[in-house]
Amino acid sequence: MAQHTVTLIPGDGIGPEIAQAMTRVVGASGVDMVWEVAEAGLGVMDEYGTPLPRYVVDSVRKNKVAIKGPVTTPVGTGFRSINVALRKELDLYVNLRPALSIPGTGARYEDVDIVIVRENTEDLYAGIEFAKGSRGAQRLAHLVAEEDAGIIRPDAGISIKPITVTASERIVRWAFEYALANDRHKVTAVHKANIMKFSDGLFLEVARRVAAEYEGRIAFEDRIVDATCMGLVLYPHDFDVLVLPNLYGDIVSDLTAGMVGGLGMAPGANIGRDCAVFEAVHGSAPDIAGKGIANPTAIILSATMMLHHLGEHEAAERVTGAIRRVYASGEHVTGDIKRTVTGSAAGAATTREFTDAVVAAMR
Repeated sequence: MAQHTVTLIPGDGIGPEIAQAMTRVVGASGVDMVWEVAEAGLGVMDEYGTPLPRYVVDSVRKNKVAIKGPVTTPVGTGFRSINVALRKELDLYVNLRPALSIPGTGARYEDVDIVIVRENTEDLYAGIEFAKGSRGAQRLAHLVAEEDAGIIRPDAGISIKPITVTASERIVRWAFEYALANDRHKVTAVHKANIMKFSDGLFLEVARRVAAEYEGRIAFEDRIVDATCMGLVLYPHDFDVLVLPNLYGDIVSDLTAGMVGGLGMAPGANIGRDCAVFEAVHGSAPDIAGKGIANPTAIILSATMMLHHLGEHEAAERVTGAIRRVYASGEHVTGDIKRTVTGSAAGAATTREFTDAVVAAMR
């Protein structure tokens, strides 16, 4: 059996608790895993002057694979986000967010099986912004007027939305290759090209060109983003793999997470050519940190994605099956799930008790 060295970023808030639960479950799966712990977040600010020390990035770059708990973005430091910084530093251009129903969660929908493939590097999240009244905002407003492209009021803050052929092509191609590799049948490109003809229009143009290369193997359609949201709510089984620009991907992935029980049930990964970082996508929940009541399901499911990525498919399926059995029984679920299912958190399992149950379900 191969040994894998993986960077573990526990995070802060509930991060260390759920990360510990995840490592126990992965250990019980039988995989030979070496965890290289790299601390990031509020707890390292005093020592390093940054929530993301250089050695963390270096560790991920060396090991190629990492898994992280939630990390709080410090307020008032000028640091945007540790997640965004990792994505930019390592060119993790794919944000992969599956939404899969697990019976027993009390979710509003059943039998949902949708995969969101979100472009991670550009669009309105590229961070190209100009503050109200700034010289850059004034120059842009002047240029827009000079080009007869419209009028920007002088009291406007401005964000720029770059969409490139390069980023669009590689994310759409990745979505089709994912569909082929995972026995998926359809890719839907989501856009607003009817309004934003030169940005979303470019994304759609590229998507259609790439889709033509997969004709006869993977079905393709495109949908406007607002119609997509309505369609997901009304007819979720019409969807399979969705590929979206950055902003829409962020919004729609939270929508699909809500369909299967919320962010506490939502695994995720950020993937690039060389490295992959798997993560629970929910927040650090400092208000319940240390109380032993956090639900580690999202990070455990993220670990199953990591195991598949490492080629440990049998172990990944063992973990997924154990999670399903624990939820199906309903005896050892955490308070968030207990409250959803019964209306009360009475009798809920602690983080450790839930983890014990998952480990026992793999035996």
